[in-house]
Amino acid sequence: MAITVRTHRTTKLFGRERPLHDALGGHKAADIILWRERRVSASIVAGATVAWYLFEVAGYHFLSLACYLAMLGMLVVFIWANASAFFNLPAPRIPEIFVSERTTRQLILALHSRLTWFVHRLYDIACGKDIKMFILTVFSLFIASVIASCFSSLTLLYLVVLGTMTLPVMYENYESEVDHLVSTAVHDLRSHVGDMDSGVFKKIPRGRGATAN
Repeated sequence: MAITVRTHRTTKLFGRERPLHDALGGHKAADIILWRERRVSASIVAGATVAWYLFEVAGYHFLSLACYLAMLGMLVVFIWANASAFFNLPAPRIPEIFVSERTTRQLILALHSRLTWFVHRLYDIACGKDIKMFILTVFSLFIASVIASCFSSLTLLYLVVLGTMTLPVMYENYESEVDHLVSTAVHDLRSHVGDMDSGVFKKIPRGRGATAN
């Protein structure tokens, strides 16, 4: 008795062909997300966690906390400045913290490029060129709206930051295993959707955008 074994090619997540570091931009932001700069990455996660705890759990307001921090900073500088004359300490100086114009432009251009791609992608899907992708997108947006309604805006933002700083590096460490599982799931899903396509989806009328070509 012959046994038929189904095989399919394992593809990268999201169909990418470049390494994950290059797909994330290949710049310092990618190094931070993938924890190549461990101190900066840990500082971002720690800072986001502290901010979420203070505003969401402890119930502080941003303006009140900013005033408290400003008063504490002024008090430390006042004591330091007056004590430096007695203990021969250097006078306090404001640290030079700045973001270069080049880095700011790169960040703005990257955000603009991603936003433009996202809007064009939604437009192509909304035109009805791929009815299966249209239904999947609408369903995904509905699920995202339900999930967002369960959290406050600050908690949702914290979860996004936490996911951005943890999921890519975990995927990089277990890339082959994740790609294999996703490829198997996508292959099985396409097989089921193909069976439905012949009986249901083809009977749905398409919009003008689908036949404009």
